[in-house]
Amino acid sequence: MTDNPDFFDEDGSYIGPASLSPIPLNLGSPVIKAEDRNQIKANAVEAMHHYANQEISMLKKQADLIMEQVREIEKRLKVSEKIYQSDMRFTPVIGQVYHLYENGDHFKLSLIGPNEWGRSKPVGKYLASVRLLGDHSWDLVK
Repeated sequence: MTDNPDFFDEDGSYIGPASLSPIPLNLGSPVIKAEDRNQIKANAVEAMHHYANQEISMLKKQADLIMEQVREIEKRLKVSEKIYQSDMRFTPVIGQVYHLYENGDHFKLSLIGPNEWGRSKPVGKYLASVRLLGDHSWDLVK
């Protein structure tokens, strides 16, 4: 090697300073290793699958939550339809809890809970306690 800090290509054309050489020019130069392009691609594909699977898993959890919400709304609709077909002798108030009873083929909505009848006989078999929601659907009280 010469003391010249420049390097040239095979035909002798000047390329630039030795510090920008794509190949080591002396023993003290850093080792340059050839890239394994197949390994680079394999790593990229693995990373892509890893992150895609994470996103898919997150979206599946969100979809499960949405489907659970759909089932809850469907259940509320069924309960609400039964209640609106029942005998209701008062105007229900939003947010209040009422009690649904079955008497043969008829349903009755009552202000009186199953443990509040005292000596009188309930109007039928107690089914559930329900609350009127702001959208005028009914929710089962748990």
